[in-house]
Amino acid sequence: MTLTVRLVFLLTFCFGFGTVDAQSVNDHGSAADHHSPEIECGSHDEYDPAGVILHHIADANEFHVVGDFTFPLPVILYAPDHGFTFGLSSMFHHGQTAVDGYVMNHGRINRLTDAPADLMEGHHVVECIAHSSTEIDGKTRDVYSALIDGERYTLDAPSVGDGGLLGGGITSFYDLSITKNVFTMLLAAVLLILLWWRVARGYKKNAGKAPSGIQSLMEPFFVFLRDEITIPMIGEKHYERFQPFIMTIFFFVLFANLLGLVPIFPGSANVTGNLAVTMALAVIAAIVAYVHGNRHYWEHTLWMPGVPALIKVFILTPVEILGLVIKPFSLMVRLFANITAGHIIILSLISLIFIFGNNGESVIGAGAGAVVAVAFTLFMNCIELLVAFVQAFIFAILSASYIGAAVEDAHHHDEAGHHGEEKVAEGGVMGGAVTGMHTAAD
Repeated sequence: MTLTVRLVFLLTFCFGFGTVDAQSVNDHGSAADHHSPEIECGSHDEYDPAGVILHHIADANEFHVVGDFTFPLPVILYAPDHGFTFGLSSMFHHGQTAVDGYVMNHGRINRLTDAPADLMEGHHVVECIAHSSTEIDGKTRDVYSALIDGERYTLDAPSVGDGGLLGGGITSFYDLSITKNVFTMLLAAVLLILLWWRVARGYKKNAGKAPSGIQSLMEPFFVFLRDEITIPMIGEKHYERFQPFIMTIFFFVLFANLLGLVPIFPGSANVTGNLAVTMALAVIAAIVAYVHGNRHYWEHTLWMPGVPALIKVFILTPVEILGLVIKPFSLMVRLFANITAGHIIILSLISLIFIFGNNGESVIGAGAGAVVAVAFTLFMNCIELLVAFVQAFIFAILSASYIGAAVEDAHHHDEAGHHGEEKVAEGGVMGGAVTGMHTAAD
């Protein structure tokens, strides 16, 4: 699938909403109290496919375009012992300059942990970023150090949204910057406003007439979401008030997925492959469902009628409460895993060029790797294009099903049971009559 086609899909079908960003978890770990072995500047490790792939699917403080050319993003950093630091990511000069004790390391901002006070203020030249592996708490972790004025200073890991509780280490600073993921979500919000503003103008302009332009393009999406998701899952009575939310969920996920397939700026951000983003979406969907849950829903969830109290206390109620957590958790993991897996596969295929080429030593091997990589990458891009739509549909329909279960009226079950009893009774009478006829015939 060509880049032009991807851009057409991106500009035509997608919009989203801004969310509060949580920094992606980084596996470097905090090593403030651990020193790695000395490594000389200028030393180069062999090509590490796993490291390259994890770097590309992670969040970053800048967009890397080509070579040393990057698109800088606003930087907002806070350290309790220093205060705020503002600027653009370009002030770090691709990791060659330390600013107020902060260093750019492979697109992410780290902080010096064992440097003297004079290095924690102002600008200082960074000779290089040294990398090594060391044992920390029984696990092998990557440790990065900055060489400044001939001295090596350990770097703290990037800031993470969970404060290091879920991995990545608790850092000494907070990164509140506009990262790639945040920028992409803000761009999604702008496209959302522009797209549906144009659609609304089309409806006003063509009142009583056949739709045209962007209106005619988006109307099938609206009808599809209404007839295939919101009405079947939520019901005729309640679907209208949840239709905007389901459309927002669907188009945001779709937009983010498609934008992640574009390899150049403003694409390349792995938004829905960021666990913090999918967690935020899943929590929002759960809140919408649970807040609108009626008495019938909560009664059957927390204290199911007609069941002995002991069974409710020790079995049913704990299981139902656990289910309230599992629902958004499954939404979060499903979207994250599918999108991340697709990116990893594509990047792994591209890595075949360097693996077969033995880091540039074998031209024939690199050529063979390129043939295999290009063919399979094009195929995987087509699959990922389909996955982008499928995952948006699944996330929307599951969110609608949770909402539908929460707002469903009690009489639906009663009527269903009543009609079922009538059918059984009718079947029993007719069955008896048929049996009697067969008996008489015999």
